[in-house]
Amino acid sequence: MRTIVLKASGKGLPALVPSEDYSPTSDVTVTAPSLERNLDALRNAIEKHNYDYYILDQPTASDAEYDALWHQLRELEAAHPGLVTSESPTQRVGIAPSSRFGQITHSLPMLSLSNVFNETGLEAWAARLARILPGTRFTFITEPKFDGLAVALTYVDGVLRRGATRGDGVTGEDITANLRAIKNVPLRLRREHDIPIPSIVEVRGEVFMRRADFASLNGRIEQAGGRVFMNPRNAAAGSLRQLDPAITAQRPVRLAAYGIGHTEGIDSLKSQFEVLAKLRAFGFETSPDAAMHDEIDMVWSRCEWWLQRRDALPFEIDGVVIKVNDLRHQEELGLVSREPRWATAYKFPAIQQTSRINDIVVNVGRTGALTPLAILEPVNIGGVVVSRATLHNEDEIRRKDIRIGDTVIVQRAGDVIPQIVQVIEERRTGEERVFVMPESCPACGSPTHRAEGEAVRHCTNSACPAQLKRHIHHFVSRGAMEIDGLGEKLSDRFVDLGMIRDIGDIYSLDWSSVASLDGMGELSAENLRASVEASKVRPLHRLIFGLGIPFVGERSSQRLADRFHSLQNVIDADVEMIESVPGIGPVQAHGIWEFLHNPENLAVIAKLRDSGLKMADDSQSNGPASGPLAGKTIVLTGRLSKLTRGEAEAALRRSGASVAGSVSRKTSAVFAGEDAGSKAERARELGVPVFDEQELLAILDGSPLENGKDLAE
Repeated sequence: MRTIVLKASGKGLPALVPSEDYSPTSDVTVTAPSLERNLDALRNAIEKHNYDYYILDQPTASDAEYDALWHQLRELEAAHPGLVTSESPTQRVGIAPSSRFGQITHSLPMLSLSNVFNETGLEAWAARLARILPGTRFTFITEPKFDGLAVALTYVDGVLRRGATRGDGVTGEDITANLRAIKNVPLRLRREHDIPIPSIVEVRGEVFMRRADFASLNGRIEQAGGRVFMNPRNAAAGSLRQLDPAITAQRPVRLAAYGIGHTEGIDSLKSQFEVLAKLRAFGFETSPDAAMHDEIDMVWSRCEWWLQRRDALPFEIDGVVIKVNDLRHQEELGLVSREPRWATAYKFPAIQQTSRINDIVVNVGRTGALTPLAILEPVNIGGVVVSRATLHNEDEIRRKDIRIGDTVIVQRAGDVIPQIVQVIEERRTGEERVFVMPESCPACGSPTHRAEGEAVRHCTNSACPAQLKRHIHHFVSRGAMEIDGLGEKLSDRFVDLGMIRDIGDIYSLDWSSVASLDGMGELSAENLRASVEASKVRPLHRLIFGLGIPFVGERSSQRLADRFHSLQNVIDADVEMIESVPGIGPVQAHGIWEFLHNPENLAVIAKLRDSGLKMADDSQSNGPASGPLAGKTIVLTGRLSKLTRGEAEAALRRSGASVAGSVSRKTSAVFAGEDAGSKAERARELGVPVFDEQELLAILDGSPLENGKDLAE
């Protein structure tokens, strides 16, 4: 057994060798015959010092020397503007602030990872790999899981041309200008040892903020009287989503590259280990102390190693990413749902602290659900000050015997959501008070009701202002219609003033009245109006999600959009048709149908339609899915030789099919490659037709199958 480590420097960054292409400071002069060579030499020298400072953490020039080079370059470029290039260090910031972010579709989806939480889970993951590719000798690579924001940067002929957030994995926000402003992001790829630069390469990484930089930033914000960030991740995300890239440039955010997406003209890479080496050669900071292992027990040892060092690291991590090292094995293993089989993340145990419950209050959600919330004595948990924790419902309070005044153990589940683990009963004094859920809504005073068999109590008033406020918060959020500028305080104010009575009113606001409100003005009102207008063309799945249909999250919204292609088609569908969508169960299907046939909801949808909202996919705006596999539910299993799993799924969807991850009686067909396993067996048990890869290719090509075989209706 062996573990190989990509050695990091003492400061937690990879120890890399500077490129020989960069000229030393002493070689730079403005008296050389060629002006273009002078400019290139200055740019190379500045980028060399940037690389030494931000990547190697080993400055090779004093501030005065660096400033002299910078001013020299600025003066030359000012005198010869025709020679200014987009990759010049002076052009990191210089793009005008934007009123909104555009959208970028990723060339290859940015997938999420499955999670394991202990050694048993990790061993089960490895065992699944062995069943899929029996007899394969795997090696694994481990990297720290930065607690930041995933991004993708596309370089064309070595020059940074665009950058995007992960978004929903398929489409992200265009944050090119802000990524250019991050000082350790190469504006052009380094050339090392005359290795050719690819014509196109998409680099994927995590934007994060070091603990010390976070503390320093919050100190400056607090001193200026501003609102501090809760944790480094929020600070990094907030800095990256600034409409003015000059603000991003002032924030101490960094990028750690971890992978490569779409490429053209790149040398063949055989392993993740080689990918990291290539990224470092291009000039990127990468995950420190990434290590390669021959055995899964060594992987677990490495996970424990990272856990022990977690609090001492200069940056926050929330786990360890484990990947199959061989890229050929990665492709053979493929995907399941929207997750790669060849990678997983070990999530660290939640950090726990003790606190006292000072009070319990009740929030009213967008569906009228009443949720009890514990008001805690503020406590620092993993760098975040926690003062509230959800108690879920009255049954949970009774089960844990939680009382006002109790001392409790609090943790951040997944290092995100605070929750109460248990009461420390031995600290009770007898003065604690039992909490009882209210019989009337705390927001509007209407009666509350708890249906038989349900754990949650609801407000019975559909016009409850608290419900409307939460519904608007949801509708304008990033996963839904994403209306920048319409934050909670402003939308609540519109509700209180009677300017918004349902979400449809957002699109018929009187903008002169908005401009006249205290703290707004014409410019703010115009920016908000532009954001509202921009939201009218959001994709269908985001509109479905934004409507707030009970039990319909982002994934179910995407499935409904994929199957029906327009909101009207969903409305026209009966319960059985809705239930036929992969991943939609009978209870969920009934809930969707009831919501979309409620007269009040239909009136709001009509108002949205009349306001000009896009309510259909571009490709299928006039009707349901079309194509040779329209309405069919397909399952892929086993290894394919002619297509990758991703290519096969994309081709099936283009033909009108829905691709599911498991076999059921709703499945129309299973296409099985080599080593198909249990899914093919389950299909035969249910009478679902099973086809091989050649038959899959024939169906996609529109050719008839031999022996009269056909897909199930």
